Order: sequence, then C-alpha cells, then structure tokens
Amino acid sequence: MPYKTDRIKWCLSISLGLSAFIFLNSFRFANTSNLLEMQRSQTDSIDVKVDSILKIMTLEEKVGQMNQYNGFWDVTGPSPKDGNAAKKYEDIKSGRVGSMLTVRGVDQVREVQKLVVEESRLGIPLLIGFDVIHGYKTLSPIPLAEAASWDIEAIKKSAAVAASEAAASGINWTFAPMVDISRDPRWGRVMEGAGEDPYLGSKIARARVEGFQGKNLNAINTIAATAKHFAAYGFAEAGKEYNKADIGTVTLHNMVLPPFKAANQAGVSTFMTGFNEFNGIPVTGSEYLLRDLLKNKWGFQGFVISDWASIEEMVTHGYARDKADAANKAVKAGVDMDMESSSFVDELIGLIQAGAVREELIDDAVRRILKVKFLLGLFDDPYKYCDVERELQTIGCEENRKAVLDMAKKSIVLLKNENNLLPLKKQGQKIAVIGPLADDSNSVLGSWRIASEDSSGVSILEGLKQYTGNKLIFKKGADLITNKPTFINELEFNTTDKSGFEEALLAAKAADVVIMVLGEHGFQSGEGRSRTQLDLPGVQQELMEEVFKVNKNCILVLNNGRPLAIEWAAEHIPSIVEAWHLGTETGNAVAQVLYGDYNPSGKLPMTFPRNVGQIPIYYNHKNTGRPVDPQPGENMVFWSHYSDIKNAPLFPFGYGLSYTSFNYSNLNIEKESYAVNEEVQISVELINTGDYDGKEVVQLYIRDLFAKIVRPVRELKGFQLVELKKGESKIIKFSLTSEELGFYDQDGNFTVEPGEFEIFVGTDSNASLKTRFLLKE
Repeated sequence: MPYKTDRIKWCLSISLGLSAFIFLNSFRFANTSNLLEMQRSQTDSIDVKVDSILKIMTLEEKVGQMNQYNGFWDVTGPSPKDGNAAKKYEDIKSGRVGSMLTVRGVDQVREVQKLVVEESRLGIPLLIGFDVIHGYKTLSPIPLAEAASWDIEAIKKSAAVAASEAAASGINWTFAPMVDISRDPRWGRVMEGAGEDPYLGSKIARARVEGFQGKNLNAINTIAATAKHFAAYGFAEAGKEYNKADIGTVTLHNMVLPPFKAANQAGVSTFMTGFNEFNGIPVTGSEYLLRDLLKNKWGFQGFVISDWASIEEMVTHGYARDKADAANKAVKAGVDMDMESSSFVDELIGLIQAGAVREELIDDAVRRILKVKFLLGLFDDPYKYCDVERELQTIGCEENRKAVLDMAKKSIVLLKNENNLLPLKKQGQKIAVIGPLADDSNSVLGSWRIASEDSSGVSILEGLKQYTGNKLIFKKGADLITNKPTFINELEFNTTDKSGFEEALLAAKAADVVIMVLGEHGFQSGEGRSRTQLDLPGVQQELMEEVFKVNKNCILVLNNGRPLAIEWAAEHIPSIVEAWHLGTETGNAVAQVLYGDYNPSGKLPMTFPRNVGQIPIYYNHKNTGRPVDPQPGENMVFWSHYSDIKNAPLFPFGYGLSYTSFNYSNLNIEKESYAVNEEVQISVELINTGDYDGKEVVQLYIRDLFAKIVRPVRELKGFQLVELKKGESKIIKFSLTSEELGFYDQDGNFTVEPGEFEIFVGTDSNASLKTRFLLKE
C-alpha cells in the first residue's frame, strides 16, 4: 500500500456524493490510507475528491502547492544544514512545495517524493517537472527539424518515446511542447518550436500534446504536457531573448494563439507563461491572457505555471513595486504555480491576511494543481514512476533508437541537387569528408538535451563509415569553437586559425566527391542564443569557398538549429542537405539519405532568408498598397522592396526536394460557389515522374481576396503526406470548412465572410497551380 499511517486522528465520511472530513481534536494526516481510500472511491468524481482535500488544508499548505523549487541538493545524500537550501528542504518536509523540477532518476525522485509523503502533514505527492524537449536520453531531432517532416503521426510518436523514457526515470510532467510561432530566426528558441505558420504549428501542437499525454494520463508511460510560452514570446523584438513582443491583436489572434488553442483542445495539462511583455504588461501578469482568455473564454481546466522566476522579474520589468506586488499581480492574473522565484510561498499568506488577495483565488489554483495530480494517479501511488527495472529496460532501448532514427530521416530537407550529385554511389569512389562538425558526436544532439549524455550521438562521419564500398578521407579543416561547450556558457568561435585548411584542400583535390559538414554548434541555438548574423560562424565560409575552388563536386550538409543565410552556398554548391541537429541517430540518418537508402521528403517549416536584412521574412505576409514588382528593365523606385536585394527568400516556406520528381495537374474544385456552411471540395492529380519511389507533402494554400481586415497573400490550410512509387499517380482530395476559411477580427471574434477566394496547390508556398471559388451567404 503506497501510504503508511502510524496514527490517524480523523476520519472521512461520504454522503450524497459529497465528502466531509470530521476532525478529532488535533491530528496528523501523514501518508494516510484514508486519502487513498477516498481516491479509490468509484462514486466520487475527481472534483469532489479535490474539494475534500481543500477543506482540510491550511492556508499555508494551499500556498505550498503553488510553489515549485528547482532541485538543489543530492537527494540521496545528506540533507542541507544551512542557508537557502536548508529552508527549501524544510519547506518540502512541511508541505510548502507542490512541485520539483530537474530532479530525475528513479532513486532521486523516490527520495524527494518520500520526504513529502512521509514527512508532511497531508502527504500530498509532488509533481516532478523536467524539460523533455526532444527526448529524454534517447534524443529525437530538435522540434524545428521534426516540424520539417510534416509527418504528424511521426511527431506524435516521437513525443510518446520521450514521455516513455522520462516517465521511466521518475518524471511525470514536461515543460513542452513550445508552440510559439516565430518569424525571426535570429531568436535562438526557434529550434524549440514548429516554425512560422499557425496552421502547421497547430497540427504539431496537438500531436505533441497527444504524444506526451497519450489517451490516458494515468498510464505509466505518459506524462503531463505544457503549452508554452503564453503568449507571443516568439515575436520577441529583434529576435532578442527575453525581449518585449510588440504586435497587434490581429497578429495575436490569427498567428500567435491558434497553436495554444489547439493544445488546449487536445487536453494539455498545463500552460506556461513567457518572459516577455505584451501590450505593455509582462505576460505573467496579464489578466487578459491568463484569466479572461485562457481560463474563461477557452475554458482551460489545467493550471498555469510561470516560467523560471518570471513572477519576480515583473519587478525588473518595472511593472511591480516589489516581490509582494509581483505575487499579487501574478495570482490575480491567473498564475497558479510559481517556478523557483518563491514569490508565492513567501508573500501570498501575508497578502491574503491583509485582504489584498482573496483566498478563493488560492483555492482555484490549488484545485487545478491537485486535479492534475489525481489525473496522473499520484494519489493512488506517489511512487508509480519509481520502478528501477522499468527505468533500466526503457531508457535507450533498441525500439526507441529505431523510432528516433526514423524521425531523423523524415526531418531532413534536400535544398539543392544539381546534376543529381545525390544519392551517392555506394562503391568505387574516393570521398573527402571535411568540416568541424563532421566528426562531432556532441553538437548533433542539439540544444535542450539536459538528461542526455554528452557525445552520445552518432556523428555524421560514423554514419558514413557504415557504408564500406567507398574510400573515406576525413580532414576537419578547422575548429568551430575554441572552448568546451555546455548548456549554460557562451561559445567562443575560431575566427583566425586556418592551419587545417591545407590538409583539407589536398584531400578535396584527390577526391571524387566532397562532403562538407558545416553549420552551427548544437549549443549555438536555444534559449539565450540570439544572433545578429545567420552566416556560418568562424572560418567555415572561407573553408567552404576554398574547397569549392579545388573540387566542384561538393555536397554541403548543414547542421543548425535555425534557418541560415547561405546565399553563396545556394548559388555555388551543387547539392545542399539541411540536416539540422537530429539527435542521437544523426549520423545514421544523414548517411542513409546521402546514399539513397532513404529518399528525403522534408519541407521547410520556416523561410530561409538571403541575408539578415530581410528578417522578418515569411510567406504569409500582407500585400501592402504597392506590391507590384516592376517588369525587367523598368527603373521604378516607389514600390515595396529593398534596393540592394530581391524580395524573394532564399528558400521559401514549405520548400524541399526529393530524389524523384512530382508533377501536379488537374486542379479541380467541385463547383464555383458555396454557401458559408458548406464544405469546399478540391482535388488535384499528383504523378511521380522520376526514377525513385518517394514521398511528397502536397500543400494547399488559400487567399481571401477581400475582407474587413487585410488578409495574407497566402495561408496554409491543408497538407497531405503522399507516398508514390515511380510512375504512380493519385488523386489527392481536400475539404475546406469554415474553420479554414474564417479568421479572427481585432477583438478576437471568429468570422467567416462571404467573398472570393483563391486556392493554390503545389509543392511549397510558391505553388502556381490555382483556381477560384465564391463563398456566399
């Protein structure tokens, strides 16, 4: 039995479906079987059980449930004796903590859970949170790379694999998925999201929530998910981390909020606020976002947690006078749990006693937190995630490695392949492998992999060595960084040392084909990794240009966590493969694609700019009043453009090639006009006209030509991942409903207007095959 009781001085009775606790003088409720009995009652709903617990909680215990601490000592070692660590330790034992984060591993989780269950008065189990972003120890590709697969089922499975390993390690709650839409690749956290489009982002948000949480949150291999960062964090000004977001309500409702709404509809357990200010108010203190919109209008049933210390940071923002004022504003806005700032646990009781905060707000917050704990089954067994045997069997198992390899292959995007340089011949060639990232088994893991072991990935060189028919020659050429990278330090780049160039150039000259593995280090993207330049850092650009001078048969394999500005490479290098940071199985995935054992099918989830000056650049922009591109030879100035570069991106949203080719034809719409409540039926014929079997992401875009608010020039509203054998054809069908044809106005009201629409179907956001229809009242 999970709860043990040395003495019980209270009893629980249930009458007419309501629970009432009868107190017998002073009592100690520690690890009580009565609480377990209440949870197991088949007649009571979780809400009734939660209310029953609330009735016997002191104000201090309630506020304690709203407090989350970071792991601060070796749980299996001696207890801390002084300082802040000792205070936190005593808070855990006294029931003044509702959750811990970054505590991991069955042994550690069991011990910290035991402190609460066996030492605190009520024994309410802890939520154990962790940043399980793209895997636990066995890592999938970074989320932006996964988004490039456009494979919703694969993304869902990837999240399920991550959940299974995290749950086996004692964790029951992840701070993922990040569903922020962003148009600015300077922002390092684009690697953590699904890119620039709200439609694709919404599909992926739902898939990741369902993958983490499964069909039953009480299952042993699922964990609670978090939709973050609510809201507009991805629109940080200038792409600079922690900056304000200065956008209008039309952008908020049509671009930012849809993935959050999709996560809510998928039943996500928690929401997390961001660090940013929106409309003059830090979002952690935004009553409009958290209480009016999320909890009231959307009916969100879970709880809201702040990001790390973001409650106290409202003082730094200049929005709160002091820590007490910050706690006051946050709880009134709708924050239910405080991550690590101690603002709630230190200040809320005094605020309530002074009449500044109503205890009803505390009750609502605690009710939401306890409900998630019930749904996870923690009251049934607080040690349910603490099975050593399951931990050993699950983490790093062969099945999980196969799953992340599959996800990695699906995430690769072929950007260029002149003269069919790819796929590589499997024998008889001399191949030079050059670049500072080619033999790196650490960088390939990407950012946000805090539970994974350093250098546990398969490097690209290791993957290529699995194919033994060709002769490989590896020369690094140059180092990328000059210090030991960690999650928290700034990277120092090699900008001067070219001593390795000579050997690399000799190898390139003697080779039939050169594979250059260049890009960003895995820790160069992620939180706090904003960049003002999106080029190849260090001396990599010069290395690439020098190698190309001696051998034109060059394949560029990019490792990166964001879109890069690679205009020179796009103009000169014949084959370019976007390989991102693909996690544990990176090298095997890249090698299988380069050798043609897997035909790439990925499509870009973010636009690639020509240079940083184009940013923000995104496909679903507005037309402006002067969009017309002058004809060749016209020397016109007064139109929307740059004077020194094309308006067009380097690679558009949705772009990606295959080793085969596809032809689109016969775009048909069932009829020319539809009523507002009718489904619009569209079909297109797709033919595999190349020499390989392959997959294509068929994309459908719309344009609402005239509306009460200006609509984008194109909006993704449908896509299908279609697999065809060479020579095979298929009719692809789409249906558009009011959900796809409508939009949100300035006040957040959803509307579907009659009018004329254009439909575009094709291989990317520049699809040229189009038709029209009329939507009538």
